[in-house]
Amino acid sequence: MIVMETKESRVMGFEEKERLIVRNTQEVINKDSLKELFDEKKSPVCYCGYEPSGEIHLGHFVTIGKLIELKDAGCQVKVLLADWHGWLNQKGDWDYMANQVKQWQAGFEAAGLKGAEFVVGSSFQRRVEYVDDMMRIAVMSTLNRALRSMQQVARDIDNAKVSQVIYPIMQVVDIKHLGVDIVEAGIEQRKIHMLAVEILEKIGYKVPVFVHTPLISSLKGPGSKMSSSEKESFISIRDDDDSIVKKINKAYCPEGVLEDNPILQIARLIVFPRVNEFLIQRAEKFGGDVLFKSYEELECAFKEKQVHPMDLKVGVGDYLRKILAPVRGSFKL
Repeated sequence: MIVMETKESRVMGFEEKERLIVRNTQEVINKDSLKELFDEKKSPVCYCGYEPSGEIHLGHFVTIGKLIELKDAGCQVKVLLADWHGWLNQKGDWDYMANQVKQWQAGFEAAGLKGAEFVVGSSFQRRVEYVDDMMRIAVMSTLNRALRSMQQVARDIDNAKVSQVIYPIMQVVDIKHLGVDIVEAGIEQRKIHMLAVEILEKIGYKVPVFVHTPLISSLKGPGSKMSSSEKESFISIRDDDDSIVKKINKAYCPEGVLEDNPILQIARLIVFPRVNEFLIQRAEKFGGDVLFKSYEELECAFKEKQVHPMDLKVGVGDYLRKILAPVRGSFKL
């Protein structure tokens, strides 16, 4: 079984904790506050929020992996299953959202996120203190600013509903009412988080550290991220081995091309954090087996066309099947 390497069994110094937190990130906002944060608190609170809608896929697996690393670094992990956000963003009715909350918690635990606190959004977002903070932010925010913050995460932004303007305001208030020190999310959340940077202190809360991880591109090619709204663009954590192989083999992966290459992104963000070495098996007439000790070595070899796209796909597919098999096996819902 391949799992995230855990470092919980030994004491880490701050430098090692910081390396673990920033590994494979695209951006860390307010990074200079990390040292003070860990000096002040034994277990800083980190969180990531998810609209529980559709299939849990490899894009979510990236943030789940980072939450595991944050936990290993000594953080208390909270996962917000944002049912109200999903409803506001027109992802489904309340019966659908309630069922998805159960599915997603089971999926995250199956994916290795043990010991986290799972919080359902509607369990605290109706409190008077929460609503008061929402109204205070609404008074201070322009309509254009709220809309801009949603551009990367809303459906059909040109026909946005008022509910989708409320959405980013709630996301800012969530940080305060969950007592968050470190926010973890994909880079598509950046505009909402910059709104939080601007306004949190105005509602009596400190600005946390924001840890942004990269997105995995659609398997179909450049122009969009992996999304459960497009069946052929993603690999679910519940896909069987044959489906994984078929999707990987059809995926965009031009020879020597690094940009928007989902196969390389899967290797970097999903496979290498869970293995110490990466073996590509190939016939002697194609150069024989080749072993890589780091993602950087693999990327360089692919860029120099020393590794053919199909060989890369076979290697990534093999490791991905090994990684997802135990997840699928323990995901009962």
